[in-house]
Amino acid sequence: MRAAGIGKMLLRKDFDAVLFDLDGVITDTAKVHAVCWKRLFDGFLQKHAEEKKMAYQPFDIEKDYTNYVDGKLRYEGVRSFLESRGIELPFGDADDQPGFASITGLGNLKDQMVKEVLDAEGIEVYEGSVTFLRQLRRQGFRTALVSASKNAEAVLQIAGIADLFDTRVDGEVADRLRLPGKPAPDTFFEAARQLGAETSRSVVIEDALSGVRAGREGGFGLVIGVARKGNYEALKQEGADIVVGDLRELCD
Repeated sequence: MRAAGIGKMLLRKDFDAVLFDLDGVITDTAKVHAVCWKRLFDGFLQKHAEEKKMAYQPFDIEKDYTNYVDGKLRYEGVRSFLESRGIELPFGDADDQPGFASITGLGNLKDQMVKEVLDAEGIEVYEGSVTFLRQLRRQGFRTALVSASKNAEAVLQIAGIADLFDTRVDGEVADRLRLPGKPAPDTFFEAARQLGAETSRSVVIEDALSGVRAGREGGFGLVIGVARKGNYEALKQEGADIVVGDLRELCD
């Protein structure tokens, strides 16, 4: 369901804080992550199929990325996808070398891939999102970044938009505080707490189904879905109150 003239739903008298996801909402890094997940899992699945003498079934970005990985903390995304294929690996340690031997090793290899792509290609920012962020801050809203990525701080610095957020709850913070990732709402709860805002007076903005679900199950005052892939109905079904194609639609 598209948003038409619904910017007036987000008023300062009703809400104090707006909590933004990063990849796919603020920056066009979601496709970088999707491509890196595919490279990672295709390499692993090919090796696994050869060792088990079974048919190779590649990672499907449309189905597997959306259902098992998108929006989740890195290691949880690895675990979730492998579980969907009936594959068991030891969890490992956070400092495991990048590779195929453990869940953390796979996750660390994916992180390495992402850093290489970002270093080589840079970061594209959605200008409509930046315009909307600046408008919110002029209106007195407190803003937070809530991302599963451990590269979030670097992405914000490279993009030159770190000053648009009062706080950041990313993969590094979630690990340190032992917070479960999306679809659990805990990282959003922590961001609202750091901003001194009540859940009912906080807005969640997400493009991932798992993130929208977290906002809805957490009881946040308003959940906005961003349908970069045209998936308006899927986001609505997960609990988004309104869905837009770009955050510029919410600007005055």
